[in-house]
Amino acid sequence: MTSPLTTPTTEGRWTPRLWGTLLVLCAAMFLDALDVSMVGVALPSIGSELDLSTSTLQWIVSGYILGYGGLLLLGGRTADLLGRRQVFLVALGVFALASLLGGLVDSGPLLIASRFIKGLSAAFTAPAGLSIITTTFAEGPLRNRALSIYTTCAATGFSMGLVLSGLLTEASWRLTMLLPAPIALLALLVGLKLLPRSEREKDHNGYDIPGAVLGTASMLLLVFTVVQAPEVGWASTRTLLSFLAVAVLLTVFVRVERRSAGPLIRLGVLRSGSQIRAQLGAMAFFGSYVGFQFLVTLYMQSLLGWSALHTALAFLPAGALVALSSTKVGAVVDRFGTPRLIAVGFVLMVAGYALFLRISLDPGYAAVILPTMLLIGAACALIFPSLNIQATNGVDDHEQGMVSGLLNTSVQVGGALFLAVVTAVVTANSSAGSSPQAVLDSYRPGLIVVTGIAVAGLLITLPGLRTRRPRPTVVVARSAGNDSMGNGSVGNGSVGNESAREDSVREDSEGRVAIGD
Repeated sequence: MTSPLTTPTTEGRWTPRLWGTLLVLCAAMFLDALDVSMVGVALPSIGSELDLSTSTLQWIVSGYILGYGGLLLLGGRTADLLGRRQVFLVALGVFALASLLGGLVDSGPLLIASRFIKGLSAAFTAPAGLSIITTTFAEGPLRNRALSIYTTCAATGFSMGLVLSGLLTEASWRLTMLLPAPIALLALLVGLKLLPRSEREKDHNGYDIPGAVLGTASMLLLVFTVVQAPEVGWASTRTLLSFLAVAVLLTVFVRVERRSAGPLIRLGVLRSGSQIRAQLGAMAFFGSYVGFQFLVTLYMQSLLGWSALHTALAFLPAGALVALSSTKVGAVVDRFGTPRLIAVGFVLMVAGYALFLRISLDPGYAAVILPTMLLIGAACALIFPSLNIQATNGVDDHEQGMVSGLLNTSVQVGGALFLAVVTAVVTANSSAGSSPQAVLDSYRPGLIVVTGIAVAGLLITLPGLRTRRPRPTVVVARSAGNDSMGNGSVGNGSVGNESAREDSVREDSEGRVAIGD
């Protein structure tokens, strides 16, 4: 459904208000991604000033992931039920306040609490923002272009967070916490004026309180267990019992959703092959990248002795390539469809990771590191927008928030899960010694796992390539009365009674345009 306030001009150009709406949503997504990556470089300075242990420092990162990944399902459905605009703006305001709090506190627990609140607010802004786009921009080329710009801002924010944190930490780690506050406040003020108003879902058959409690509890416990597993041990009693509890909660959650008149997640959505491939592909995509970035950061700073800023600049080509491609990806999706682009992206990603296996204690940046960064940048530019388009196409407006929350949950859970797996693999291979070569050798199995995760993403995508592109067809509904009129009226494109339906253009779940009734 396209908002009358943001309808494109008759020439097909976007109005200033439409651009403003998109920029507000992009700003929020940019901040979400920025916050995930920016805090990592500042951790040593935070630990030194606040006298925090390594395990406590971990929770500055994990607290955000816990709030973000644990509440996304609830955030997405809340946007559908209570209104996307209202949920987005309230959550964005909370994000700004939490950012301000995080830059002013002087104790570890308060800093962790502020990070959890920021993650919680992001769990509401992310699905609400994505569903505002998918209900404001008509499905097809308009939406594909908007989503390519939107998701590019997320990837750019993730990459730029490394660079900005390297610069800001030189002055004070508090600046890394405070930076999102004024940007979020400005986006909030502009959003109050520009974002289209959305009605609450009227026929929602009540609120699924049991489903919300079970879904949120299971996601929180899953993320918590995965984050803590490398520290307490994957085979420890605590970890195994936690995973068992997650399985029980998810089982009960599925049963509740099947019987609920207004479920938190309509399980029928997951019967779509393209939807399943989008969700699993998102887990593999983000999980492999987070694991790769973690290992590369350790490699560059611990083994090569590069500074935080030097390391951040090494990642810059990937982020720059993503940013430069933002306005082009939508047109490419229109032409080739999402499965092809996702498959090509995963091929590039696998090639990039495989090339990085050539690293040594004295690598040549132009010969070894730069090609990997360029390949991964190209992969991100193709995969991330295509996954968002594939997940949201063919979904009714009143379920866009739900699907958006589900996709973002897959991204966050995939990142937390596979990062923990990569960390465990590196730890298991680090007992050979503490020499630089021994440390480098311990990283290689982790890089192999990262490459394997990307290969799994490619294999998940391949079945979608077998789906044939449907031929455009025009369907004209006719009643018995029309039949008696003969073929002439149909040939003239007219239908003789009120039961006729107009032709419409729609896009199938694979991102291809077809004409139908």
